[in-house]
Amino acid sequence: MDLVQTGRWLWSTEYAEPVQVIDTQQIWGTTTCRFWVPSANTVAVGDAASCTSLDQAPPLEKDEVIARAAAGRIIDHLAGTPLLAPLFSPVTPLPHQVAALAQACARDPVRCLFADEVGLGKTIEAGLVIKELKLRNKAARVLIVAPRGLVTQWVAEMQTHFSETFTLVDPAGTDPSLWHQIDHAIVSIDAIKPLRQRRGWTPARIHQYNQDRFHAVTQAGWDLIIVDEAHKLAGTNRQVARHTLGRGLARSARHLLLLSATPHQGKTDAFLRLMSLLDPTTFQENGQISRDDLRPYIIRTEKRTAIGTDGAPLFRPRQTKIVEVEWDEAHRLQADLYDGVTAYVRTGYNRALTEKRNYIGFLMVLMQRLVSSSTRSIRTTLEKRLAVLEGSAPRRPPTTLNDWWDMETDEQIDEAVQAEQSSHQAETEQVRLLLDLARRCEATRPDAKAERLVDLMYSRRGEENNPNLKFLIFTEFVPTQQMLTDYLTTRGFSVVCLNGSMDMDERRRAQQTFATTAQVMISTEAGGEGLNLQFCHIAINYDLPWNPMRIEQRIGRVDRIGQTHDVMVYNMVFSGTVEQRVHEVLLEKLLVILNDLGFDKFSDVLDSSEAERGFEDLFIHAILDPDHTDHYLDTFIAAVQEQAREEKQTLSSLLDHPVLSVGDIQDYLHSPLPALTEHLVTSAFMARGGEITRGLQGFDLTWPDGHRQTGIVFDPPGNDPDLNLLTVADPAVSALLTSTPYASPDQPIPTIHIPDLPEEVRGLWSLWKLSVSGTPTTSLFAIPSFIDDTGHSFPIAARQIWDTIARGAFSITGATTADPALYDQSRDGAAETSQGTQTRQNGTPAIYPVLFLHMEGGRP
Repeated sequence: MDLVQTGRWLWSTEYAEPVQVIDTQQIWGTTTCRFWVPSANTVAVGDAASCTSLDQAPPLEKDEVIARAAAGRIIDHLAGTPLLAPLFSPVTPLPHQVAALAQACARDPVRCLFADEVGLGKTIEAGLVIKELKLRNKAARVLIVAPRGLVTQWVAEMQTHFSETFTLVDPAGTDPSLWHQIDHAIVSIDAIKPLRQRRGWTPARIHQYNQDRFHAVTQAGWDLIIVDEAHKLAGTNRQVARHTLGRGLARSARHLLLLSATPHQGKTDAFLRLMSLLDPTTFQENGQISRDDLRPYIIRTEKRTAIGTDGAPLFRPRQTKIVEVEWDEAHRLQADLYDGVTAYVRTGYNRALTEKRNYIGFLMVLMQRLVSSSTRSIRTTLEKRLAVLEGSAPRRPPTTLNDWWDMETDEQIDEAVQAEQSSHQAETEQVRLLLDLARRCEATRPDAKAERLVDLMYSRRGEENNPNLKFLIFTEFVPTQQMLTDYLTTRGFSVVCLNGSMDMDERRRAQQTFATTAQVMISTEAGGEGLNLQFCHIAINYDLPWNPMRIEQRIGRVDRIGQTHDVMVYNMVFSGTVEQRVHEVLLEKLLVILNDLGFDKFSDVLDSSEAERGFEDLFIHAILDPDHTDHYLDTFIAAVQEQAREEKQTLSSLLDHPVLSVGDIQDYLHSPLPALTEHLVTSAFMARGGEITRGLQGFDLTWPDGHRQTGIVFDPPGNDPDLNLLTVADPAVSALLTSTPYASPDQPIPTIHIPDLPEEVRGLWSLWKLSVSGTPTTSLFAIPSFIDDTGHSFPIAARQIWDTIARGAFSITGATTADPALYDQSRDGAAETSQGTQTRQNGTPAIYPVLFLHMEGGRP
């Protein structure tokens, strides 16, 4: 059969496109061929009888022409558009978030640190980076490493804001091979850090533990790794577990994104260790910090410069007031209980120092905080302690001290009450007396602080003339939460609770109840992590953590982007106590100093774990030695002030990055891609099969392979849960872009008329697809060409015609064959254009035509 020859192009009726013969074979009188099928970029085997000469091919119909032109325009736009994620994410990003994305993706690979102030949405920025890299086929496997208390928030926000489903993985009991099976994973940072030693463990057991956790994760082949609270990876030296984990993660992915509002913390050596994860050559532990070295890697926005999409400042003003609680004669027993517990704490803490029993010291610290919270909290803990001292409660071995600071408050109480002393008879008697006093307090009347709380709430209702005003109340302790729930409910308030024992679904339901029907939410620290409660603007700290950074985290639940009211914060303290004096100085004097340096909260300067210990030491010293409280405060403030100056000096060099304006954002968001994607999908369905129906709000699609999608829209649908955004990131749409059939000048080509073109415009319009194969991905480009009948090339007209064809604003009037001279010229021009692209891409090129049209202007 002369038609079938090696290297020849034929029309395949089976694949409905031109195919190239690779070789042939005669078997029992039947000619079998191996073909190259360009649209699938694959070799197929078929009967030669299924092929015919190209001049017998049917001419393209209009829908097929539109589909190929639209696919090319999308490819061209993807190659030339700086950012895609803002176009195809359910969330509308803010100017500083788009600016962060633009700077991060300006370098390939993406390896940078997002250092925005707390509350500016680093999670959204990270999600945009994920989306951008996925849209550009640069990342498929993504790992997010976050503190334990934030992992569920990450899962929720990735799903809500980006429709990205992440799996929360607990390595304990997990098959190490699971890491290779999950493309989107989230894990706690401490769950995968390697061990160097553990009491009672053999080297073999430690090795197996690390193999199952640390090595299993770092050897799973990630494309992008994101680390939240990344400053924790700096460690105190290169040997600590978290920095070892950081180095392992940094080597495990091409793209690395670190998130931290406090990357420097006044420690240059730790800062350099952190930066070395991004680039170990530029940043060496004993090196110098250079502004020019830092700027490409660190992206930071301050609250004072951040604006919304309307150009207005993002954050509302905040007012903070101290609410002093007095113990009058009616509450004399409660005052005695406070004094008695404080004396017990002084005695017990001094004994712990003498005997070097850390857990006794921890217990005393907790007792002081408990008695400041509520009578019920101190009573329940005294009961637990007495049961241990009397031997009626089982003991369990204490955890390591390193684990203490990562425990939730309830865990700390359960651990500390079991602490042993060399002689506990005196303590047993003291605890019995205090427990009896606490029970008498509860039986006498409500806590003075609870009564003052209700007065405050009624007062705020009246001032705002709103009987349904919402209040967010924070406490450190679950017994206090339970007491307040009972107390407020009996006084007519509708209450919902949040604490660390609730799973993510329970937390969501509680948040929804507070948003709709409940007037009051009472939350513990663990329960409040990750909440977005900007529909409430009054936060009440019923008890105050000794670490002011925890207070800031509480307030951040309502002082968020989207808050429409001035935020009111009330801090409740007992009048005349040491805690009142310390808080008064910390929350006023120190914040004034920090504000003068450009920081508006402690968390912008201090690391949470170290600060926790520092603040605790400050309070306990003031309680043990109240006469020298001012000395302890002055020393502490001087140290924080010096650290703040160092942090400011480092960060000041990073704040001259350009911030996009509202107009810039609109330019990014105004794109032809949604319309082009709609033209591509609808035309491809009409031309190549599948079912498509249009409803009132969206399309229902049944793809040729049977895959069904409903409620499809091509522009972001807002918050409508029944609509689903279809973008170029969808695998089915991506396949339409990569599988465009080959076009041959030897097959009949459509003659088209475009009414808006002058009648004398005639010639050959063609579209060429360039594929550059490199590492790690293949890049696609589209090149249009228009050669008029006189042989002149018009590249600008070629693009104008392209836009018109992709919109379908043309008619087909017949079919013809391509002029060989015009074809040769268009092929040579496309090849010449592709040379520059190949040079920039540094890969292996392949170029072939996907569409030929004979152009005629004027009306047909």
